[in-house]
Parts: sequence; structure tokens; C-alpha cells
Amino acid sequence: MVIGNGMAGARTVEEILSRGGEFDITMFGDEPYGNYNRIMLSNVLAGIEDESGIFLNDLSWYAENGITLHTGVRIERIDRHARMVYGSDGSATGYDKLIIATGSSAFVPPIKGAHVPGRGYHQGVFVFRTLDDTRAMIRYAREHERAVVIGGGLLGLEAARGLQNHLGHVTLVHAAGHLMNAQLNVQAGKTLQATVEQKLGIEVVVDGMTTEILGKHAVTGVKLGDGRIIDCDVVVMAAGIRPNSAVAADSGLVVERGIVVDDRMRAVDEDDIYVVGECAQHRDQVYGLVAPLWEQARVLADQITGTDPGAAYHGSQVATKLKVAGVDVASMGLRGPESADDELIEFAEPKRGIYKNVVIRDGRLVGATLIGDNGKATALIKAFEKGLPLPANRSELLFDLGGPAAEENVAEMPDDEQVCNCNGVSKGALKSCVDGGCKTVSGVMDATRAGKGCGTCKPLVQRIVEWAAGGAVEEDPAASYYVPGVPMPKSELMAAIRQYELKSVSAVFGKLGGDEDAKSKMGLASLLKMMWGASYVDERDARFINDRVHGNIQRDGTFSVVPQMKGGVTTPSDLKRIAEVAERHGVPMVKLTGGQRIDLLGIPKEKLPQIWAELDMPSGYAYAKSFRTVKTCVGSDFCRFGVGDSTALGIALEERYQGVEGPGKMKLAVTGCPRNCAEAYVKDLGVVAIDGGKWEIYVGGAAGAHVRKGDLLTTVGSADEVITLTGRFLQYYRESANWLERTYAWVPRVGIDRIRAVVVDDSDGIAADLDARMDETVAAYVDPWKERAEPATPGQFRTSLPLTVLPQVPVRA
Repeated sequence: MVIGNGMAGARTVEEILSRGGEFDITMFGDEPYGNYNRIMLSNVLAGIEDESGIFLNDLSWYAENGITLHTGVRIERIDRHARMVYGSDGSATGYDKLIIATGSSAFVPPIKGAHVPGRGYHQGVFVFRTLDDTRAMIRYAREHERAVVIGGGLLGLEAARGLQNHLGHVTLVHAAGHLMNAQLNVQAGKTLQATVEQKLGIEVVVDGMTTEILGKHAVTGVKLGDGRIIDCDVVVMAAGIRPNSAVAADSGLVVERGIVVDDRMRAVDEDDIYVVGECAQHRDQVYGLVAPLWEQARVLADQITGTDPGAAYHGSQVATKLKVAGVDVASMGLRGPESADDELIEFAEPKRGIYKNVVIRDGRLVGATLIGDNGKATALIKAFEKGLPLPANRSELLFDLGGPAAEENVAEMPDDEQVCNCNGVSKGALKSCVDGGCKTVSGVMDATRAGKGCGTCKPLVQRIVEWAAGGAVEEDPAASYYVPGVPMPKSELMAAIRQYELKSVSAVFGKLGGDEDAKSKMGLASLLKMMWGASYVDERDARFINDRVHGNIQRDGTFSVVPQMKGGVTTPSDLKRIAEVAERHGVPMVKLTGGQRIDLLGIPKEKLPQIWAELDMPSGYAYAKSFRTVKTCVGSDFCRFGVGDSTALGIALEERYQGVEGPGKMKLAVTGCPRNCAEAYVKDLGVVAIDGGKWEIYVGGAAGAHVRKGDLLTTVGSADEVITLTGRFLQYYRESANWLERTYAWVPRVGIDRIRAVVVDDSDGIAADLDARMDETVAAYVDPWKERAEPATPGQFRTSLPLTVLPQVPVRA
């Protein structure tokens, strides 16, 4: 049994499974998910990485390996004598061998105003530890302006950098005298601070002890010990972590800073209880980095499976090489000399944000720090960990003298040398993967997870794969596949679908693919519907739940209902009807969306047909990979500055293209003058009225996790031309973009000049065909909410239990 489904717990189970044998494994995890890479949460916060890209083991992995996983269940007590654990859900489960991998939680200093009695954190205060924490920060930050991050360590710097993508101003407040004081000396910390302030634009306050969070109902600022007040409406606590050891202490295990273990990773005086990860204290040390956790997991697996009873963990030499808020940082061992005999070689170039030092004792490297230049980090880490002989000219440790830097000879690297520190992958593991038949770099990375953390090891991974493949490394053909389950690029796939008249997802798999691949079904369904229109054979299991029930699923398993309001325009009677339906059914939240629509949130699946019927309004398409909404401004009828009737054109566009499916969702806007109140410059397609009765059309814009101003496609003289070119552009995008590729990625990939040539100038002679195929799609439109009368399948609207119980937010008067 494993208590904890984080990185250490799941990695330990992987190590156990890799040793063979039959085991009955049960796992408990606080969070309602599979196992994800917590290191990558900063990339999710920054919008660099999608949530789906950070999961290491999804829920299907547990089922495939015969693991019983209890998500969202916290173990509250361990009965060591009866060998039982008791969960927060009232369960009692027995074990033969127990592994505690409860990890750590965010440390929140005792700051006045951080908590509201009976309610948890004050509104606007967040910690940064879990996926849910990250989601909550992103949602809240979108509607606020200024953030203060408390804590200038690695986590605080990453939080500050990520929040810059959502807020206009970020201040980092650190109680110590310099950043990352646990890893860096004063000069290195000040060099890092200068880079963070000057190049990243993050305000840094050091020697700043936060004493109070201000604001009665929501955060308005923070107060420091010297009386200074920093205005803000978001506060993120990133002041460090503490081991989660309460359940062990309450159950009678020996706990100091963490749960005390011996060299076999066993809890003190316990033969059948093991501990791994950030909650374990070994030889007075508690580790918060990934590499030591992987070493512990290997020893524990050897012990618990009996593979190597002599396996022992002797502690780890901590060395890190990573990017901190976009700045290269490496540190290991001592931050500076500690005795008169220690050698210190130091270099600083503050204007370039570079600082380097090495500390040598008795001819061995015992410490090193690099800021702004990690070129020598790999060699230094190897010398530090292995005690390698050092050059007589010590400056060679920091610089490549007398010629260009020599690449590490991968053939001479020992097999047990760790290549990926984030995921604990050695050179030998990479070679074994290649020897097993995987000859592509991306395939090896997927199989081993090397390079899937901070990414700094990717060049070395590529060289090792090339070496192991003996020059026979292959280009990954899957990189060009439209969906992973059918080995064809999009153009070839579409040609084959037309040739064989494949009108259902199962038909495509039967003719072109092998076993049905769940990850491919949604993309194929969208493609087939785009190609065949009304002739498409709908197979409901090929759709995501949102598309099966025509509403966005929420965290608690309920759904949203967004009725159509073309161009954001509604009537008093429609408003009254929405209000009456929401009141009658006790809808937990009624919200205005960013696309000028009214969203009814918290609808149980089984009530969707009834609510649709009582609303008696068409679907607003707020859930699918499709044409969503057209946002409009007031336009020329009422606005003093309007030069074009944006409202009428927005409604016309929405009426024509409602429900059109695509590789990604499509958001549009029409604004009546260049003041851009409808934010047309940052939409998939935006239309801007200019003087002279003309309209500018912009494409490929974005203002979500990615921000991009759209490219000017063309300027036209009439609304009819806007409507025609909009359809032609969308059809060209639908036919040539990759699955899930939004226009903000597709437009720069294809090039605006090429798109303009095809869509506006008809350089390829296909404009009429694009228009005709879009006409067919428009003609095939059917309001999906009509399925309320005749469900597509018997279980379409069957009751579904919520995934998570959420607090119910009342409709505000």
C-alpha cells in the first residue's frame, strides 16, 4: 500500500513494477488526478505548458498495471499493530507493506490577515503547490492587476515569472537579504536580483518581512515590518515547503523535521513501513529536489521486492541545474569557502547578469555557483558528484580556454550517469530504450521522460540517442501525423478518407489504422464532420464528454449552459427567461462570460435537457472545438466614435457560422472603430471598422495563455466581403491546420503572406471550392440542444456523480 500519489510515490511504484513479480498495489492520493510533474506547474502558470502535458501517469496507467487508486482520499490514521489505514472517506484498508510518500505542503508564515476564521485563506491569497492551486491563481489573476509573491526562493521566482502572463505588475518580497539565500551566496543572489528586475521587469524587495495582509473583504495590499505598504490585489505565498508528516506522528512513528528513516528507507523500528520523498528524513537531511527522491525510490523498491536486500541509501549530494524564471542557475555544495584552506575562484560580470564561483578543498570540488551562464554546469556537477581530478589551471573550471567548448563524449560516459535530473534518467536507460527498438529522439523522450522536466538536458539526450543508434537515428514520423492512431499526415489522411468514403471514426480505424486509439477519436470525429457534413456518421464514443452533452464539464462534474446571444445582444424577454430558469432550478452561479454571454454554471447532467427546453434558446457553443462567439462593441448606432455597424456584422457572422467545427476553437470579434473595445486585434479572426466604410480583417490573434496581435489579412469595402472572406479563411484553416492547433499557431506557421495569397488573391484557384465546402457545412447545421427531445443514446443524460464537491456560490441579487 502507498499513501501518496505524487512524484515520489508513483515513481516508487514504477520501480517496483519494473522488478517483476506479482504485487497487489493500492494507492491513496489527496488529489483527484493521476500523477503529474509538480516541477512543471510553473510552466502551466506561465502558459508555456498545457495541463495535459505535465501528467506522468494518467488514470488509465493505474488500471493497466492492476493498481487500485483511491483519488481524493486522505489517510488520517495508521494502525501499525493491526496493519490498517483509515481514510477520510471512512474506509479501512489492510496492508502487508506500507509506503508513506505524503510529500510536503506549502509553508505559510504566521502573517496577520492571511486567513479568515472558518473560511480558509483570505480572498486573493494563494499558495503555489498543486494543480488546483495553479488553476485558482490563473482564474483569479485574470480579473486583477497587481500581485505580491512572498518568498524569494526557487518557487517564489517561478510564481512571479508565471504571474507576469496574467497581471500587469508583480512584486517579489523576500525576508532574507538576497534571493535564493539557501542556494546562493550574497553576490550571486544580487546578480540574480538585478537580472530579474532589469530583464524580466519584476520588482524585488529584499529584507522585507511581511507582517500583515491588508483588506477587509479582499486583498488590497501587504504591510512590511518597516511600515512600508505595497498595494496589490493578489498575494501568493511561496515561502518554502514543510514535510507532510502529521499522519505519521499521530500514528506513533518517529518524526523530527520529517519521518525518520534508516538506510533501507524504513521508518525507525518498523519492519514493514517505508518512507520515500520529501516527507522522509534520512541522516538528518530532508530533500526537496527530484534526483534524491529517485535514488530513494530505487533503494526502497530493491528492499520491498527483495531484489537486492543489501541495497542502501547513503544520502545525496545535492546539485541542481535549471532555469529559474528564465535565468540559467546552477548550484552545488558550498556557497563559498568555509575554512582558510578552501580555494575560491570567482568571476562576476554584473552588466551581463553573470556570476560564477567554485570552491575547492583538498583538491576536490566541494561547491560551485553559476548565474546567467550554465555552459560548464554539467562538467562541474560530474566533478562534484564523483570527486574527479581538477585542472591545475582552475579557471578552466569556469571557462573554455584556448578554443571552443568541447562537447562531452557520450561514448565515455558511464551507463549509470544521470542525464535528466528532473526525472532521474541515466545514460544506460536511454541506451536500453534505443537497443529495444526505439530509434527516434522524441520516442525515447516519451518512453523514458528524459527532457520532459526543465528541458535543459534535451541536447545531451539527442546526442546519446544518436550515439546509441549508431548513426541510424530516425526522424519521428508520428510528428507529422494528424492524430497518433492513424499513421498519416492530414493531407494524406483526407485524401484516403475521400477515396474510400470513410464516414465514421470506426471506418477510418478499420481501413487505415490498427487498434482504435482513444486519443485519436476526437480529432477524427472533428475532421470527418468537417469533410462530410450531413453525411458524417456520428459515433458518440468518439466525442469528448463536452460534445456528447453539449456543455462544458466543470470540476465537480456538473455542466454549464450558455444560450446563444448573437453578437452579445439580447432582449428583455430573454433576460427574464434566463433569470426565471436559473431561479427555478437553483442554479449555483450565473456569470457573464468573456464573450459577452450569460453562463449558467453548476447544472447536473441529467437536468440539461429540461433546462434547455425551458430556456427554448439555441446553444451558444461555449464547449466545443468550434466556432464560438462573435464579440461586438456598441457600434455606430449608439457610440460617438463608431464608424461601422459592428453589432449587425457580428450578428450576421454568428448566424452564418454558428457551430462550425474545427481543429481548435475559433473566437471572433467585430469592433466599430480602431479604439477596439471588442478586442478584435487578439481574436482568431477580428474585424475593425475604419473610416470610409471599410473593414480591416485580422487573423491569428490570441489573448489567453498566449498573447498575440493578429496579422492584417486584408482591408475590404463591405460587410458582405467580410462574411465571405471569414468563411474562406476558416475553411482553409479547418482543412490545413493540425488537430488542436489554434489559429495563433497556424497563421505564423503557414505565414500570413501565403494565407493572404490563397484566401484573398486565390493564388491556388481553390477559393470557390473553399466557399462551396463552407456552404455545405453551414447548410448542415442543426442546433445540438434539439437532442433534448430525442437523446442520441439512452445514457446521454444519465445521472453522473460529481468528481469533487465544490462550495456552492449563490446567485447574487
